[in-house]
Amino acid sequence: VQLQASGGGLVQAGGSLRLSCVASGRTFDSNAMGWFRQAPGKEREFVAAISRNRFTTIYGDSVKGRFTISGDGAKNIVYLQMNSLKPEDTAVYYCASERTLPIATRRDEYDYWGQGTQVTVSS
Repeated sequence: VQLQASGGGLVQAGGSLRLSCVASGRTFDSNAMGWFRQAPGKEREFVAAISRNRFTTIYGDSVKGRFTISGDGAKNIVYLQMNSLKPEDTAVYYCASERTLPIATRRDEYDYWGQGTQVTVSS
């Protein structure tokens, strides 16, 4: 599975962005997917995950109520809609894919990673 993340950019606080993760290769529509982010000097942080059947989602505490993860299996795309953005959301955002678990929230559970897309939120 190859993952390509896009949609990052510069936005003012309070604004919105939608990230996309396009997957190629086999079994995408049965893989759990997740988004993580990493700010300079910090550990990579869990943001959101969606289950293999796309019915269950989990969010990190810092983004609950503001971000929404969704999947379009027919198009092999997973989205992260980010609303009410804050300067502390500034980071490189990575999408990831997991082959066997129903859903995953830990970095070490994921098998494949995209290259990352930069999100910068100005105050």
